[in-house]
Amino acid sequence: MQFEVWAPQAERVTLQCEGLTRAMERDPGRSGWWTGEAEAGDGARYGFALDDGPVRPDPRSRRQPDGPEGLSAVVDQGRHTWRAQWAGRPLPGAVLYELHVGTYTPEGTLDAAAGRLGHLAELGISHVELMPLCSFPGRHGWGYDGVSPWAVHEPYGGPEALKRFVDRAHELGLGVVLDVVHNHLGPSGNFLPEFGPYFTETHHTPWGAAVNLDAPGSDEVRAYFLDSALAWLRDYRLDGLRLDAVHALADTRACHFLEELSAAVDALAAETGRPLFLIAESDLNDPRMITPRRENGLGLHAQWNDDFHHALHTALTGESQGYYADFARDPFAALAKTLTGGFFHDGAYSGFRGRSHGRPLDRARMPAHRLLGYAQTHDQVGNRALGDRLSASLSPGLLACAATLTLTAPFTPMLFMGEEWAAGTPWQYFTDHTDPELAEAVRRGRRREFAAHGWAEEDVPDPQDPATRERSCLDWSEPRREPHARVLAWYRELIALRHAQADLTDPDLADIKVAHDAQARWLAFRRGDVRVAVNLGEEPAAIPLGSRPARVLAAWDPVDAPGPDGLLQLPGQSCVVLEQD
Repeated sequence: MQFEVWAPQAERVTLQCEGLTRAMERDPGRSGWWTGEAEAGDGARYGFALDDGPVRPDPRSRRQPDGPEGLSAVVDQGRHTWRAQWAGRPLPGAVLYELHVGTYTPEGTLDAAAGRLGHLAELGISHVELMPLCSFPGRHGWGYDGVSPWAVHEPYGGPEALKRFVDRAHELGLGVVLDVVHNHLGPSGNFLPEFGPYFTETHHTPWGAAVNLDAPGSDEVRAYFLDSALAWLRDYRLDGLRLDAVHALADTRACHFLEELSAAVDALAAETGRPLFLIAESDLNDPRMITPRRENGLGLHAQWNDDFHHALHTALTGESQGYYADFARDPFAALAKTLTGGFFHDGAYSGFRGRSHGRPLDRARMPAHRLLGYAQTHDQVGNRALGDRLSASLSPGLLACAATLTLTAPFTPMLFMGEEWAAGTPWQYFTDHTDPELAEAVRRGRRREFAAHGWAEEDVPDPQDPATRERSCLDWSEPRREPHARVLAWYRELIALRHAQADLTDPDLADIKVAHDAQARWLAFRRGDVRVAVNLGEEPAAIPLGSRPARVLAAWDPVDAPGPDGLLQLPGQSCVVLEQD
């Protein structure tokens, strides 16, 4: 078997494979690359030593059986026999479900999660969006401190378990999307700087020196992350990738890394005959992110839309701290603006940032499915001091209203695991750092951060305590009990309605009309012949829907269609979807 590694600054490179050491040679055709051969089959352990230094794992390792600091293992991608005949499932019309493997089940493995995929198929989900799977220190964590962008976290089951998971998902008609992190690597087991200029001091990010996308040596660094992304889509038959915090990718080159990546993914989609897509997490509110390359955009296929979340959250909860402040001034107007324009911050002044922010979407040309809408995500739940979900403070009726707005809005909807039954379990920030100093730094930093916002330090969960992760695991007995069962039935009804009603997947933002009364706390909007109304207030509301006859498609509480006066009488903390003739 031939091994290769990019180490442009090394004078000597040796390969250690199954206890035997061999000198590697420079590749005459590729600057900075070294090659060597050794007898090795699936599972063989190996690593590289630079200039007689310690043996390090392969930067392009597909498997790290002993964690990110151990030796790499050879993976024979041809061993798995794929069962599902899968033609792919495109993003338009999708309903996504964000899932963390380590807490979706108490076992916290890919195989255990695969055993629960039937629940998602019955719910009407189209794609499962897995939080990061790359190898990271310890057993349990969120996954955003991974250091092996090509490897599957071993405690989750490793590469073969991911293939079994994808196979099972595809058998059930579910696409699979993976969250990948290109903007930084975790602190433990990060040996990339020893191999080459993977990072640069030219730019800085919240995590330190930036990934080198535009400084000397960046050609190979860009190829490193691009090839990793394609490997997930090709070797594991994934249907898409979610790109973490792309606003932290510092790149001044004429062809941005994201544009290069989108072109490569589109080419792979053409080659495989399957629809493949990229979803960005972006704080920029820049329409160019999701504008096609032929129109001088970066060509990503969709992005998370935090503006919709923030407007909805403030309307539901009344919270106004931090970045919610801009939305809390008039949350119903903010919600109406996002429903019709996509972005709330579209070039206007942001008090939270102390400057203008964003740029308007062209509503006539930008299909709404390129924005993801959600009421909860891992960030918006887990980055709260106690990891409390909306279900911890809102009534079932208000949770039903949140679901209605999310699942009937023009955006591609996404749910966070357990949301569909109003899970009573929190989802907290947890780690399993094996470095005691790093573990203590994370613990103190977390408590210090929330102490500054008025929390008692002793009330902030210890990320390193195993109980923090255990509290965050879903309780699968809840969906069988009230009020969880009623909420779950409502989600199923709404998702089925979204799949059945063409107006609910119409991508035309310009066709949406919204009315609201902030004082009475109701909001209604029109999508084609479909009318959606929510009453977030405690008192009943009379909502004018017009004189056209209507019939109720779905209602949280019993409600009659509007009479000749066109007024809908909607109970407090309730919601309804209607169709007008």
